[in-house]
Parts: sequence; C-alpha cells; structure tokens
Amino acid sequence: MTYNYTEYKQMTDEKLIENIELNDTNALNCLINRYNDIVNMKANKFFMVGAEREDMVQEGMIGLYKAVRDYNTHKQNSFKTFANMCIERQLITAVKNSNRQKHIPLNSSISLNSSAYEEDDDTSLMEVLDLKTTEDPSEIIANKEYYDYLEKKIDDSLSDFEKQVLEQYKKGQSYAIIADKLNTKVKSVDTAIQRIRKKAGKIKKEIG
Repeated sequence: MTYNYTEYKQMTDEKLIENIELNDTNALNCLINRYNDIVNMKANKFFMVGAEREDMVQEGMIGLYKAVRDYNTHKQNSFKTFANMCIERQLITAVKNSNRQKHIPLNSSISLNSSAYEEDDDTSLMEVLDLKTTEDPSEIIANKEYYDYLEKKIDDSLSDFEKQVLEQYKKGQSYAIIADKLNTKVKSVDTAIQRIRKKAGKIKKEIG
C-alpha cells in the first residue's frame, strides 16, 4: 500500500515501525524527522572530549536507529519512551568510551592520579598512559613531569567557574545536571566547556 506524506505524518510511531519492518523507507524517514529535535536536544546535554556537536548528534541518531531495530510492541509500552531511553543510553556510552581514552589529561586537565574508568575503580590514568610501556626510567620521569606541568598550566588558565564546571564534568555529569548544581544555564556550561577546550589546546601547542 502506498501512502502520501500527510498520511505518514498522521501515523503513530508504532504504525511507522510496522511499516519500517516491511522495508518502507518513507516510514523510516518520517520517524527520523519526527525525532530529530529530540535527538538534538539530548545531544546538547552531553560533551565528549575531542568531538564536535555534530558527532554527538550522530551518536544520538545511532541510538534512535537501535530503538527502531529493537522495539517490540509486546515488551515496551510506547516507542517514544523506548526511543528516549535508547538515545540517551547511546550518548552516555559514547561519553564514557571517550573518557576511557588515554589522552584525557591533555584534553580536560584531569589529574593523572584520578580513576581511569569508574569512580570506584583503582586504575589510575597514569597506569593506562603510554608511560607504562617506556623502558627508560629517566624518560618515564620526564614524561610525568611534562604532564604535571601541562596539567598545572591548564588549571591556572581556568576561571573559578570553569574549574567548577570541569570538576562536575570529570564526574560524568551531563550539561543539565552541571547547570542545576551550579545554578546557571545549560548554555553557560556549554560555553565554559568550549573555553576550556580552547585554552587546553592553546597551551598544548605553546609548550609542545
């Protein structure tokens, strides 16, 4: 059966899913357009080191596709609830994976002695850096001194507000939660994060 654009827009999410399962690409496009604003809104709440906003939107879209793929009318109450969960879960996973990368100290001025993974994990960032593969003890010391110096320079360049924002971000908090805790706007948090990234990048270039 062939539907026109207006008919697609009037369909429920669940009906669109049924059509998508029949390889109806128009139904898929309609559903994606319907959730585009939701994906963008959720993407704005998260920050991933080294990623642009569009990268976060793309992660959100991946979460939406997973929701389309995995939705089961017999198990989930509504597609909207399921989709919101999948989108947010994908964004959280992307941020966590990014935070596990070994160059976190260079990008977000996190202490080398802090946990590399979860808060209750004893593995420090220092342990997962390439420093552990260096055989020359003098080179290990030199590298550690470099990272300590870099971390201090970045920290010194931050305003009190930026330091507060960064401290919350290091705990894995979303933009919305940080804004609420600091009694400010989400946009202010986003602006602070962007400034921190620029300052860190500039300092890294200056000291080589």
